[in-house]
Amino acid sequence: MASNTADRILDEALNSFGSSGYDSTSLDALADRLEISKQTILYWFPSKEALMAAVIQRSAEELSKALEAALEEAGDGWDRIEAIVRSVFRLAARRPALLGLLREVARLGPPAATQMTEALDPLVARATGFLSDEMEAGRMRKSDPRLLLLAMYSTVIGMVTEVEVMRALGEEPTARSLVRRRADVIDLLRSALVIEADQEG
Repeated sequence: MASNTADRILDEALNSFGSSGYDSTSLDALADRLEISKQTILYWFPSKEALMAAVIQRSAEELSKALEAALEEAGDGWDRIEAIVRSVFRLAARRPALLGLLREVARLGPPAATQMTEALDPLVARATGFLSDEMEAGRMRKSDPRLLLLAMYSTVIGMVTEVEVMRALGEEPTARSLVRRRADVIDLLRSALVIEADQEG
């Protein structure tokens, strides 16, 4: 029962941080929505900063688990990148607050951004190594793997979280538009990265 209370607090905090932002989230409002006292929140998380740190930790674990699961089912080469993109878009549909949190943490900067970066560093290191190996093998165009990874991250996260930008471009965020955007991103990345067999040499 106690653990369930902490989980409920974390879930509601993620929804608020990921959709409304850290600055617009108050512990009083969280307590009202959860129908508990503010002191109950402070029992589990002694400050708003501590609550944010716990949300980041749990969210990074969830994100890592989802991406690892996608990679386990993927093939080699380009298939692994496509699997990651599809996994992120699935999260955007199922857990939009999780990806909204990534955007909010980047906006906040340290210490929140540092904590998220450190939590995801093992995944980033693997991804950088994978891209480097693919480039050396001649299957992907050569560039700075870390810079490429940052560009891919910005493209994918931007496409699934920047609702206002998509509306400005005349596209309402719906399940159908999300699928269309996913296909566009996959096509864009494939054409930018992959060296097709008939282009070699």
